Amino acid sequence: MLTATGLSKRFGALVVLSDVDFSVRAGEAVGIVGPNGAGKTTLLNILSGTYPPSSGRIAFRGTDVSGLDAAARCRIGIARSHQIPRPFHGMTVFENLLVAARAGGGLRGRAAEQKCLDALGQCGMLKLSNRPGATLGLLDRKRLELARALATGPDVLLLDEIGGGLTDGEAAELVAIILAIRARGIAVVWIEHIVHILVQVVERLVCMDAGRIIAEGDPKSVLRDAAVIDAYLGPSAAHAAVG
Repeated sequence: MLTATGLSKRFGALVVLSDVDFSVRAGEAVGIVGPNGAGKTTLLNILSGTYPPSSGRIAFRGTDVSGLDAAARCRIGIARSHQIPRPFHGMTVFENLLVAARAGGGLRGRAAEQKCLDALGQCGMLKLSNRPGATLGLLDRKRLELARALATGPDVLLLDEIGGGLTDGEAAELVAIILAIRARGIAVVWIEHIVHILVQVVERLVCMDAGRIIAEGDPKSVLRDAAVIDAYLGPSAAHAAVG
């Protein structure tokens, strides 16, 4: 569904991504792990259209979208959340979603309102619809990020460390929501440092280091890979993640 070929990204002399090939199929969940500075968020930014690639090609449903910006990609079905939640503080939770449904999803009237209600229900936020976005705690801000992305009607959902800062109980709630999103046939690409919650959702795991993909495949196999243990996990963390 979403395919990147030969992606590279340079910021001046700094090479952040180097010849990366990446893809996600319709309805698939792919996790991305790696040390800080590996290029994970840069890859997500390029897939979403936040950054243009220095070289390479991105295709969505077989059509080259490399020249489309983030707003245009959102309108065709590629949505994302941010590592640090970015609610519109002067708006209620429902109004936050309505902006997304209209501007990001191109919906109007009752269709936009219903899409927002559906997304709020899926993320367990209907009772918070009239709360100002600025008053939410961390878990609810994370859920708002998810709900706002869902309100655009995505086919591919890009998640950037949405589990960061949550307790184990809160992370379990988040996993349940993302599993329900997958059940609707939405493809998920999820960057996460909390590996034990990531492997509860994804069927394929990608590990990056120094701007390259160093391992890819079944999550348990990737987490046992010597290069992944050396670059990212360490022996004790690898054992805990695999279980």
